Amino acid sequence: MIVGAGKGLSAALARRLVKEGFRVALVARDVEKLAPLVKETGARAIAADAQNPQAMEAVFAEVDAAFGTPDLVVFNAAMRYRGPIEVLDPADVMDSYAVGAFAGFLTAQAAARRMLQRGSGSIFFTGATASVKSMPHSVPFAMAKFALRALAQGLARELSPRGIHVAHFIIDGGISSSWATAGEPGPQDKWLDPDAIADAYLALHRQHRSAWTWEMELRPWVEKF
Repeated sequence: MIVGAGKGLSAALARRLVKEGFRVALVARDVEKLAPLVKETGARAIAADAQNPQAMEAVFAEVDAAFGTPDLVVFNAAMRYRGPIEVLDPADVMDSYAVGAFAGFLTAQAAARRMLQRGSGSIFFTGATASVKSMPHSVPFAMAKFALRALAQGLARELSPRGIHVAHFIIDGGISSSWATAGEPGPQDKWLDPDAIADAYLALHRQHRSAWTWEMELRPWVEKF
């Protein structure tokens, strides 16, 4: 299951997982934008607001009925609300936090309840540079990403001894599907390749539990850090 599915990293993940024999559920507020991906991969699209507890419980119930307990749940949802502190709208800041962090909690809770009964599964969270470094005019986004990292860290310690692999990915750079433009200077791989990121997610999902990774940073070879 991919929560907060879109056309970039989520699409690459869906294609990679389907290629490996997974059945995939894509969860998003607007599933119409996912129609080409659904047609390509055969994934199941489910419309839901991930910050709504009842909606997320309904999503997991639908996946239970269609596929059974998920082996892998990836939380990708985020809201990039930006602006200087003096003009930020409190309601929009709260919405950004709810989408980027509280929705992650709801997703993880519903997934954990099911995976714990089976004793296995992976819950992955997609972070960003803002997970560890807050920049000017990006405070709402960083607030949510910091909280999401804390959620992942705590759950890794809580759930790993119970057979659930929890991991947080710091995507420290721009992803080509969102940032690359035709004819721009520099090497083509100066942006993160979403297919390469998807490979990393799958590799962590397949790690032996004697050597689990709880956090991984991914950045292009030309990224400064």
